Amino acid sequence: MTNPASPPLQSSPAPVPVPDHETMPHFTDQEKRITLIGLLVVFLLAALSQNVVGTAMPRIIEDLKGFNLYTWVTTAYLLASTVMVPIYGKLSDLYGRKPILIFGILVFLFGSALCGLAGEPFLGNFLGGGMNQLIAFRAVAGFGGAALFTTAFTILADMFDPTERAKFGGLFGAIFGLSMVLGPLIGGWLTDTLSWRWTFYANLPLGILALFLIISKMPKLAHRMQGKIDYWGAALILATTIPLLLALTWGGTTYAWNSSTIISLFAGSLVSLIAFLFVERRTPDAIIPLTLFNVPMFSIGNLASFVMGMAFFGVVMFLPLYMQMVLGVSPTASGTSMLPLMLGLMLSSITSGNIVARTGKYKPWMIGGALILILGMWTLTGIRSDSHLVDLYWRMFIVGLGLGPSQSLFTLAIQSAVPLRQLGVATSSSQFFRQIGSTIGAAIFGTLLMNNLHNELPKHLPAMPGSSMNSKNIDLGTLRAASTGKGNGPEVQIKKAFDQQYVLIEKAINGDEAARRAVQANKQLPNELKVLATGGLNAKVHAGVIRQAAGVQAALAKGEKGRQAILRNPNRPEQLKAIVRGLPAQALATPQAAQVTAARVAQGILASEPQVQAQARTQALATIKQQFDTQAKTLGKQVGQGLKDGFTASMTKMFRSAIWFALAGFLITLFVPVVPLRTRNKPAGPSKTEGEGAVPVA
Repeated sequence: MTNPASPPLQSSPAPVPVPDHETMPHFTDQEKRITLIGLLVVFLLAALSQNVVGTAMPRIIEDLKGFNLYTWVTTAYLLASTVMVPIYGKLSDLYGRKPILIFGILVFLFGSALCGLAGEPFLGNFLGGGMNQLIAFRAVAGFGGAALFTTAFTILADMFDPTERAKFGGLFGAIFGLSMVLGPLIGGWLTDTLSWRWTFYANLPLGILALFLIISKMPKLAHRMQGKIDYWGAALILATTIPLLLALTWGGTTYAWNSSTIISLFAGSLVSLIAFLFVERRTPDAIIPLTLFNVPMFSIGNLASFVMGMAFFGVVMFLPLYMQMVLGVSPTASGTSMLPLMLGLMLSSITSGNIVARTGKYKPWMIGGALILILGMWTLTGIRSDSHLVDLYWRMFIVGLGLGPSQSLFTLAIQSAVPLRQLGVATSSSQFFRQIGSTIGAAIFGTLLMNNLHNELPKHLPAMPGSSMNSKNIDLGTLRAASTGKGNGPEVQIKKAFDQQYVLIEKAINGDEAARRAVQANKQLPNELKVLATGGLNAKVHAGVIRQAAGVQAALAKGEKGRQAILRNPNRPEQLKAIVRGLPAQALATPQAAQVTAARVAQGILASEPQVQAQARTQALATIKQQFDTQAKTLGKQVGQGLKDGFTASMTKMFRSAIWFALAGFLITLFVPVVPLRTRNKPAGPSKTEGEGAVPVA
């Protein structure tokens, strides 16, 4: 689930005078209405495609394996789309909006279809297996998906005046909120009833509808400017971003932060960034014109969007994982459980968009939203492994209220603060910084979660000799089964392990030499049990038989008095007592007879040693089996609860980290310029003092 570019609302006058020939062409009301519907469908497609996958991700990871690659399924999409955002913005300025949008939809649908095929047997080990295939195919979908948001918003800016776009800000925010409600719900339902693959196939019918509306109904929009594609800039963005994401993903998990690999990745990213700035300063058709950073609203607004995008992912991306893995809700239920967050987002987005459209005062809503977001994140640090969904709902609603204004108001201000001739590249640049923030946020918070799991799980799991928890390969199926009580949970797995050990012990006790060596080498078994299984039981029985024979012989040698002593002894077996009780009186009548009888009984006891050993083995094995079953049940419950407690502790620590990002976004928002809204797409003429550095006012 990603954070889309905000609806194209505008505020602030252009800081650079723009000639009147940039006035937007006239469109009929019908063209505007049909275009708006088509753009809403495109927006819904793009938003749904990301949100529908969130609730399916735990099941995908469980099926394709590879929890350590969890964030890369999202990161691959974001990275590809992020790099392509400014390229599509430039392409739409050069060749027109409509063909670029159509191309993006086609590529997006192709990538979605491939994602649904990831891990299928006919693909074999292509790209290294199912998870790697899914990551690669998500990148293909992201390559096309970048055009959906970027070009749609730019078309909206082309065809509608700023006052009209302000009204649509809440509408597009509501559509995004609706997608965040319907997406998880649809994704969960498809995952539960059909397969997680259908969360990708579901994009196809909606995409075909969007194509029909765009191709047949949308008017042709002439391109605005001439120029070339900045391929060097695009390549350097990749060279900057990929090493940075790899370092943030691998740091502290796969490699130590101070390892040569991580340091080299950070250094390579820094060198590429410096090269990017050097190239962009000297490129007439820069993918991100650095002159735009001279506009305070552009630079500060994008910085705030960048940081808020990181915080956004710190909350939203992992909530379905917590609900399914810890609270035990189904994918469908976890989708509906996102409703409070979306309702809060829709409410604040629509309210702020409508009020700003009337008053033009957007900064109080930006600041207020950031403060509420900090409060919402703080409340999420109070979740527990036994929390109820109702307890989670009100916390998520507060987070949604804080997220809403940022969905529309930053782009509102940025679009009006740049020359109209750079509207496409400014819009795409705004989305670029928001998405790169989300991409880096996904990597950072994914790494934080993995590091937290590595530290927290050992604290909450019971001591198990010879075993350890590898957080890089945590079995999500085990965790989910522990939460739901269904499937192959810890109790089932631990009982299976104990059963395997029991079979080995049984063979060892019955004399299997290979089994005895295996038992001796097993570090999970206590020494007492090892001794018992590797000959100790037979030795114990042998010694016991000899002691019993000697004791009985000594007692019976005393005659009737000895017999009565044996019968009164509670430690003597009942079978032996029956034999002694059945001895005739004359057998013990004289000392000589008693001596002979005692010797015969003792010989009988010694001769019964094989039977006694067999009985001892049966009894010992029954006792061991009962103990193993009890231990497995107890340990399974402890492991299941420990997994949930450790996972919850890891999540709350991650939320505490996200608060700092939200706080940074709030501090940056305080410096966002306050400027009047532009009311028309036609820029105002220069002021009389323009030569002295004044800014034209619309």
